[in-house]
Amino acid sequence: MPKIKTHKATAKRFMFTKNKIKRRKAGQDHFNSRERGNTKRNKRRDIDASGTNVKTIKQLLPYR
Repeated sequence: MPKIKTHKATAKRFMFTKNKIKRRKAGQDHFNSRERGNTKRNKRRDIDASGTNVKTIKQLLPYR
């Protein structure tokens, strides 16, 4: 049986903690000067991946 390939784009975007999958919040690239301070601060945090995507992420990263 051949080895399963890891989906590299997914591996770069998601990280596994003990029991959750975390991702970066979107929209940090540019045009951030117009954001409120709270919004800027919240964008710095990692958030949990959507529950609907967890199964797909686990399939794409077989050897996490």
